[in-house]
Order: sequence, then C-alpha cells, then structure tokens
Amino acid sequence: MATPVQQNLIAKNQEYVASFHQGGLPLPPGKKYAVVTCMDARIDPAAAYGIALGDAHVIRNAGGNARDALRSLVISEQLLGTQEILVIKHTGCGMLTFKNEDAHAVVEKNLGAGGKKELEGLDFQPFPDLEKAVKDDVTFLKESRAIPDEITVSGWIYDVESGGVTSII
Repeated sequence: MATPVQQNLIAKNQEYVASFHQGGLPLPPGKKYAVVTCMDARIDPAAAYGIALGDAHVIRNAGGNARDALRSLVISEQLLGTQEILVIKHTGCGMLTFKNEDAHAVVEKNLGAGGKKELEGLDFQPFPDLEKAVKDDVTFLKESRAIPDEITVSGWIYDVESGGVTSII
C-alpha cells in the first residue's frame, strides 16, 4: 500500500501530466548555466531564482556544496554545454548548526557501530561562516582543473526569510 507521500506524488503527477506540454525540450539547458544550491525544503529554486523548465541544471545537496556537486558540474559543462555556475547558499542553513564530530556521534547513536564504520572518515562539510563558505566554494571551483577557466562562477546567498538574493563573489 502506498504511503501518504506516495499517494500525493501519484495524484499531483496526474494533475501535472494533464497539462504538460513541454516534453520536446532539448537535453542541454537552454540558458547554459548550472545552479548549486541547498536541498533545504524552504527553497524553491525555480521560483526564487527565475528558472523556467529547461533553462538550467539545478544541483541540490546539503549546504549547496560545490565539492559534492563537482561530478554533476563536470557532466553539465563538459557534456551538456553549460558555461556558467551559480553557487547559492542560504541563511538559516542546517550546515551552520553542527560540527563533523556532532554528525558522527548522531550516526553512531542512531545507527550503531555499522553506521559509524560505514561513514568513518566522511566529512559532512559543515561550515560556521556562511559568507566564507560561499567564497570557499567559488574558489574551489575556480581553482579546480575540472572546471575550465572560461566557465563563469559566482557566489550568492539566498535569504529564506525575505526571499532575496545577495551577490557575494
């Protein structure tokens, strides 16, 4: 039996299919850019960043982390032609609230020795300073040999309370 979340997926998808007319969009993003942003449920990248279906690749992970997104970014720009990367972190991010040792302790408490062993040495990549984290990720991408110099990389902060964005770098 389907869970309530699965039931909602099915029902909302049926509504979407009934009015969907954009199946012919090309595979590469039309505006040739990628966004790296957080998986936080308070962020709607399409609405907040003005991204229409087919415009851009949106890569989401905990903290909008560029290192975690590198594989997808390389595919985006090398195979699908993107020419710009926007790194967009946000205020009130959960990654500001803990340290690596905290995350590892929670894993051990909740998942036991097996979970601890499997994630041993994993850097959860938390950060104590939001603006510095944006700058660090932009620097990481600009210095990466996997991202060509001609790719434009910029960093932003999205404010979850106002909905506004601020350019950082």
